[in-house]
Amino acid sequence: MKQILEFIPIILFFIAYKMYDIYIATAVVIVATVIQVSITWIMYKKVEKMQWITLALILVMGGATIYLQDEHFIKWKLTIIEWLFGIAFLGSQFIGKKPFVQRMMEVSIELPDKIWRRLNTTWALFFISVGFINLYVMYQFNTDDWVTFKTFGVPGLMVVFIVLQMIYLYRYLPETEETEETEKIEGKE
Repeated sequence: MKQILEFIPIILFFIAYKMYDIYIATAVVIVATVIQVSITWIMYKKVEKMQWITLALILVMGGATIYLQDEHFIKWKLTIIEWLFGIAFLGSQFIGKKPFVQRMMEVSIELPDKIWRRLNTTWALFFISVGFINLYVMYQFNTDDWVTFKTFGVPGLMVVFIVLQMIYLYRYLPETEETEETEKIEGKE
């Protein structure tokens, strides 16, 4: 439910842009993000730090976009967010006992420290790269293309990245009892 809630402002931004323009879409995403954070607070009694940072950035960058009638501010928000994620992931390798990716995933999988650090660095590089890709799309393509990239391209890149990560991590997954039973049966035949 929480992940679906995070995509609602993006979807509403896209719809408002297609129906009106970037400025109306920006106003819509500001209101939708405020509502999304409020609902998160009501449902979970907690809002993650990055959600607060995202809200603050959408208020500042979105507000500047509307007030100054300059779409570059809202376009830069994506790069800033991605770079903040990247810096946070990199910093977590030096601050605290565990990198972010380990804190998020260690309940699901057990990995050697070296692999956790490699995975964390990969996440950091992914976020930083997406920030640079956003700048490229922002300055080399028109606003229609940028909105499409923001709405579908960035989530698509994330899905591809996660699938590649899953393929990489597959070798570290513990064998299940079912797999062990299958191997025993196949070995007897």
